[in-house]
Amino acid sequence: MIFYLIIIIIIFTFLLERTLDFLNYSNLKSELPKELKDIYDKEKYKKSQEYEKINSRFGILQSIFSLFLILMMLFFDGFAVVDNFARTFTNNSILIALIFFGILMVISDILNLPFELYSTFVIEKKFDFNRTTKKLFFIDKLKSYLLAIFIGGGLIALLIFFYEMTKENFWLYSWLAISGFSIFMAMFYSSLIVPLFNKQTPLEAGDLRNEIEDFSKKVGFKLKNIFVIDASKRSTKGNAYFSGLGNKKRIVLYDTLIKDLKIKELVAILSHEIGHYKKKHILMSIFISVLETGFTFYILSLLIANPELSKALGTENHSFHLAMISFGILYSPISLILGLFGNILSRKNEFQADNFAKENYEALHLENALKKLSVQNLSNLKPHPLYVFFHYSHPPLLERLKNLSKN
Repeated sequence: MIFYLIIIIIIFTFLLERTLDFLNYSNLKSELPKELKDIYDKEKYKKSQEYEKINSRFGILQSIFSLFLILMMLFFDGFAVVDNFARTFTNNSILIALIFFGILMVISDILNLPFELYSTFVIEKKFDFNRTTKKLFFIDKLKSYLLAIFIGGGLIALLIFFYEMTKENFWLYSWLAISGFSIFMAMFYSSLIVPLFNKQTPLEAGDLRNEIEDFSKKVGFKLKNIFVIDASKRSTKGNAYFSGLGNKKRIVLYDTLIKDLKIKELVAILSHEIGHYKKKHILMSIFISVLETGFTFYILSLLIANPELSKALGTENHSFHLAMISFGILYSPISLILGLFGNILSRKNEFQADNFAKENYEALHLENALKKLSVQNLSNLKPHPLYVFFHYSHPPLLERLKNLSKN
């Protein structure tokens, strides 16, 4: 029964995603819409449509491949085979789980490597986005593996340890541990993880830094850490983000963003990011994440001991790691619903941050910055509303511009 429920959920999710992709693809128009005439010229618009179509078709192909793999693993007891192989090395449940997930990670990564290479070195290169070398690509892979081993492996080991030591109360200890880790990463991600992949340098003294500091003082935002990240070594796409809490908070600007935007446009982008902090969106996001984590672990604690979860994957060897996979699939509809509410809240927060920038800086500069970023990144400016509802954490550009233009 659980096996077939897992199959139904996987196929339903696949069909839902492909339906959304079809609607979004069908919403693309070859003729430049009148709403976009002051944003795109005809050639750039044509290029953005081509970029969207190629990525859409490529994404469908990749998702079909992924569906094929997971169904093969389920119908031919692939998870049981990997589990039995892992058990030949040790009887320790934690080590078995680490070997099990390690094998799955490596096999999955190898099978998906052609898709990653094609996306990076063919599609992104064709549209002049890619700046990653093959050497850098594989160095990033190696670093990601090491992080997965030390962080991912450590967390898995901790969860199994809690389960074996406390059984029915493991969810509470797991909730506290994972929530504590998430808060720690929210504070120190930019100072601990980002430097493994990118160089961050303090924004040098000059007109831009002066303008940012003046604005920060004006709105009562204490900011000492303004960094520039060398994102251009991988892509020409621009971005900026806010991270950290308390005295660890920092604003990070992509060097590509500084290159492409004027000073007032850059400050307008940062005023939006500061708006998130002033409106307590960061704390709200962390609080909601902690609640969702606790809810998920509690539901997991009610089901994890059920041997049918492991049997659904083709083995009589009931174990935490096999039950986790079944649970993850069974829980995905709930996760989807929670994600929808999360996106609704996130889009609302984006409007509030835009309004903060409009009220405390100048809306025109933010509008210009958003337009430039969308054009340079070849964003889809008219996505299908249903696709937006399911997938967008930010409102589409035209909605943001309409909101900014209000009195």
